[in-house]
Amino acid sequence: MTAELVRGQNHPLSQARLEIRVSAGTPIVAAAALSDENGRIHGVEWVAHPGAPTQPGLEVSRQAAADHRLAVDLDAVPEAVHRVGVLLALPAAGAGPVRFGAVAAPFVAVTGLDGAEIASYTITGLEAESAVVALELYRRQGAWKVRAVGQGYAGGLAELLTDQGLPQARQLAGGIDDAVAQGLARSVQAPPPRTADGDRSRQAAAPALGPDQGGGAPQPGQAPPASPYGGQTPGGPGQPVPQMPSYPGPAPDPDAVTQSSTPTAGGPIDYSHPRRQNAAPPPPPPTAPPAAPGQPAQPVAGDATGWSMDERLYNQVWGMFEDLARSTAAYRSAVDFAESRMDKELEQVLSDPRSRIGGQGDAAREAARARHAQLVAQAAEALDRDLAQLTAEAEVVEPALPPAYARWDSPVWHDYRVPMEIPMALRLGDLHLPEADGIRIPMLVRLPLERGLWIDSGRTGSSDGSFADSHALGRLAMETAVAHAARLLAVYPAGEFTVHVIDPAGSGAQPLAPLVRTGVLAAPPALGAAGVADVLARLTQRVDLVQMAVRGGAADSLPPGFDTSQQLLIVNDFPHGFDDRAVNQLRYLADEGPAFGVHLMMVADREESSGYGPLLDPLWRSLLRLTPVPDDHLADPWVGHAWTYEPSLVPPGSQVLQQVLAQVAAARTKYV
Repeated sequence: MTAELVRGQNHPLSQARLEIRVSAGTPIVAAAALSDENGRIHGVEWVAHPGAPTQPGLEVSRQAAADHRLAVDLDAVPEAVHRVGVLLALPAAGAGPVRFGAVAAPFVAVTGLDGAEIASYTITGLEAESAVVALELYRRQGAWKVRAVGQGYAGGLAELLTDQGLPQARQLAGGIDDAVAQGLARSVQAPPPRTADGDRSRQAAAPALGPDQGGGAPQPGQAPPASPYGGQTPGGPGQPVPQMPSYPGPAPDPDAVTQSSTPTAGGPIDYSHPRRQNAAPPPPPPTAPPAAPGQPAQPVAGDATGWSMDERLYNQVWGMFEDLARSTAAYRSAVDFAESRMDKELEQVLSDPRSRIGGQGDAAREAARARHAQLVAQAAEALDRDLAQLTAEAEVVEPALPPAYARWDSPVWHDYRVPMEIPMALRLGDLHLPEADGIRIPMLVRLPLERGLWIDSGRTGSSDGSFADSHALGRLAMETAVAHAARLLAVYPAGEFTVHVIDPAGSGAQPLAPLVRTGVLAAPPALGAAGVADVLARLTQRVDLVQMAVRGGAADSLPPGFDTSQQLLIVNDFPHGFDDRAVNQLRYLADEGPAFGVHLMMVADREESSGYGPLLDPLWRSLLRLTPVPDDHLADPWVGHAWTYEPSLVPPGSQVLQQVLAQVAAARTKYV
C-alpha cells in the first residue's frame, strides 16, 4: 500500500535504490542535497543539481521540466551523510510563474526501481515561495525513512541553501540558474511515459526544456540500459519499462486543482493530486497473431494504448523514440565499461615490473584486448537485435501515419481532405542517432503549439558543405518555415488557423509564393517598418484582449466577428525593420502569445541581432530551435543523447504542397 503523507509525517523505507518522481503543472528545477545529522550541507559537492547532476548516491535532472525522475542509492551515499533532501524551485530564467502559489500543488512520490509507489506527498499550502524542500530521506537507528517536509522559501534556492548551512549558497544558486537558462532552447518535446505493463499511455506532453536525465552503466553485454548506480532497468523494444522523467501528465482541470489544494468547508482536505489518473485508456484490439515462443512479436501499427488510432500512433511513435534512446544508451554504456575495464587491466600489467616485458606481459595484454572485444561484440549484438525490431516497427508504422504525422512524400497527402478535428500533434521533422542512421523517428509536438519555433538561418553545426552560402541557407530556412506553416494550415479545420507574415525587405518573396498564390494568408506579407508595426500592433492587441477576457471570466464576451482561430506569425529577416518598440512587442508575443492563441515562427540568424546584446536572450530561449539542414543540436529529455534533427521538407519538384494549400484555400472560402 502506498503511504499518502501529510506535512511532517514519515514512513519507513525498505529499499536502498529508489526513484523520486516529481510532477508539477509547470517546469520546475529539481535538485537533491546531502547533509549531516544536523541538516548542514558541507559544500557544493554535496548538492546534485542541473549543473552537476550526479553526486555520490544521487542523480537528478539536467534541466527544468514539468516532471522529473531523480535516482537515489542510499547505500552509495557517504557515511557522514544522514539526510538526503529533495529540493524543488521555479526557474529564475524565462517568463513562467515566480511563486508556487500560482501553480498546481507539486506532487512527489518515492518509488522502487520497478515503479511501485512507496510513499507520496502533495505539497499544499505554498504561496509566495519559489523554492521548497519537498521530502527528506533520513537515517534513524540504522534504517532509512522518508519524511514529508514542504518547507518553502520566498527567497528561492539561495535562501533555502543558506538555511541549510551552505557557505556558497548564493554562488551555487546562481550557477544552477545559469545551467538551466543555457539549455532552455535545446530540447525536443518529451515522449509520454509507459505504464508498468509496457503499454504506451497518453500523456499531454508539455515542452521539454533540455537534457533531463543521465543514464547509468549496464553490466557488460546487456542490452537494456541500467538504472543509475548499476541497477538494471527493464527496457528495450517490447519490454516493460518504468516511467521516464519529464513526461507531463494530462493538464489538470482548474477546478480539480482548487478542490485538491484548498480545504473545503465542513470536510477533510483532499490530498489526491489532480494529475494522477486512475483510469487508463483502453488497450488496442489485438490485430496480430501472438508471436512464437522465443520470437519477438510482429510489429503492428497502433499497438500502443490510446482512445483513438490517432492517439495510439502518437504514443507508439514516442515509444519507438524511447526504445531507440534506451538501446543506444545501453550500447554506449557497455562500450565505455569495456574500454575502462581494458584500460584498468592494461594499467595493472604495466605497473608490475614482472609482467611488463616478456611473454607473460604480452599474454596479459592480449587477454585484456580479447575481453574488450568480446564485451563490445556482445553489446553490438544486443543493439543490432533491438535495431532490427525497431526497423521492422518503423516500416509498419510510417505508412500508417495520418497527414499530421506523415512525411511530405507519404501517399496520404495525395488523398488529403481538410479535417474536421484538430489532431493531437504535428510532425516537425525526423530524429536519428549515429548508431542507427537508417531509423528515423518522427519528431512530434503537441497541438496547439506551446512554444514558438525558430528556424535558424545562421551557420549550423551541420557537416553539409553545400550550404556554406549564407544566402542559400537563408532561402532554405524560409522554405522550411513555409513547409511547417502549410502543414499547420492543413491539419486544422477550415477557418481555425490563420497565418500572418512579416517580410520587411521582401527577401522571402520566392519561398513564400505558394502561400501567397493560393490565398491562404490573412493578408499579403507585411513590408517595411510600417508593415512590421501594423502587424505587431494588431497581434499584441489581440493577445491583450483575449488575456483580459479569459482572466476576467468573460471569454464568451469577445466583440462580434472576433477571429477566434489560432494565429501564426512568420517573421523573416529579423531584425531588419524592427525598432525597439517592435522588438519588445515581439518578445511579448513569444512569452504571452501561445497561451492565448498567437504563435511565433522566427526565421532568423541570431548573430545578426547581436547588436541588441543580452536583451534578446530570453526570446531565443523561449523558442524551439530548428534548422533547415540536418543538425545534431537537440537532446532527449533524460539520457541526453545528441539527436540529429532533419527538417520535414517537400520533395523537389513535388506539387503536393500546392495541391494541399489549394484545398485549404477552397475550404476557407466556403467557411467564410
